[in-house]
Amino acid sequence: MTGSVTTRVRRARAAGYAVFAVQGLCFAALVSRVNQVRDAHHMTDDQINLVVLCVPIVAGVGSAVAAPLMGRFGSRIVLRVSQPFVCLTVLAIGLSGSADIPVYIAVAVFGFFVGAVDASMNAQAVTSERAYGISILTGFHAVWAAAAGIGALWAWVANTYVYPDHLTTSLAVGFAIPAVLGTAVTLVAGPRLAAKEDEVAVPAGAELKAAAKLVPWRPVLIIGLAMGCFYVADSMLSNFGALYFDNDLHSKDVAPLGLAAYQVAMVASRAVADFGVRRFGAARVVRAGTVAGMAGLLLVVAAQNAPMAIAGFAVTGLGLCVIPPLSFSAAGRVDPSGLGVAVARVNIFNYVGFVAGAVVVLILQPLSSYQTSYIVPAVLTLAIIALARGFEPAPVHDASETPAPVR
Repeated sequence: MTGSVTTRVRRARAAGYAVFAVQGLCFAALVSRVNQVRDAHHMTDDQINLVVLCVPIVAGVGSAVAAPLMGRFGSRIVLRVSQPFVCLTVLAIGLSGSADIPVYIAVAVFGFFVGAVDASMNAQAVTSERAYGISILTGFHAVWAAAAGIGALWAWVANTYVYPDHLTTSLAVGFAIPAVLGTAVTLVAGPRLAAKEDEVAVPAGAELKAAAKLVPWRPVLIIGLAMGCFYVADSMLSNFGALYFDNDLHSKDVAPLGLAAYQVAMVASRAVADFGVRRFGAARVVRAGTVAGMAGLLLVVAAQNAPMAIAGFAVTGLGLCVIPPLSFSAAGRVDPSGLGVAVARVNIFNYVGFVAGAVVVLILQPLSSYQTSYIVPAVLTLAIIALARGFEPAPVHDASETPAPVR
């Protein structure tokens, strides 16, 4: 199928954009208001930090469970089943009022299905990239970031204008709109996603295990470590950014604008990143982006007010945003089965990084502040620069397969 850009391939690509958008919209609408979820449920900072920590742990389980299911049923089925649950659990969190047990259950279910969706939607994106035969994967992540920016802006609007004096009502309405919209888009886009026959099929069972053994671990670990370092930063910016603005800068009302700036900058960078990869190669793009990301994180650490912090979030997003899509693209090149085994493995480092970021906050925030903790991801950018060469792995393929062009 490689290089054969049929109408079905184009429709699958468009559907892939749609599910990436749903994921970004729902995720940002939720994390932009994590400080208000804390207040609605009368949690302390330590308690909400632990709740945030649990999400990537459970999501890692969801991603791991998704890997064999994608092999057996294809990524489309896994995605069509999982993504509506992401939307509905966002709605459930909004409707939980001040009741603690329901919100904890909803957050756990949210985390599990976020992991399953992340693995399956990136497998869909890799399938599209294989079909086109050129680098297009950052475009999917650009759509995710654009929708996340919209979700964060909507959170700011909801903070300011939607029942601002009645927090539980504001959260319910604020979460209901992206959840219902996301569910509708998912149901429409699902049938148009790439089917299992568009992927390189390997049966479940012993043959599937044999196919998984063909995926080499060394390049996966190199790519995964770099992506894990990125997600330490992303975890701290996305999940704890609202708390940083609230506690350290005393700018509660504009907290969602930090995430909005981060995501909008990601859109701008990812919109052109594929062209940069085609001309200069993935390694150079990763190095340049990481240097910019380091500068942004240092600005977050030094920020004295909300505008400086928002600028730091934007510069960080502008630079570091290339890491995830290029990680999944590189993983696709070392997966001879085409089943998304390498993508699912690399995606686990997403949650390793998210957990590590939350642990950093849990340790450093009580000792100093949320702001001080951003020194850690700034230092970790040095590791990404050192690992950048791993984003250009030699393709691994079966003897019977013709390797796909990568640029």
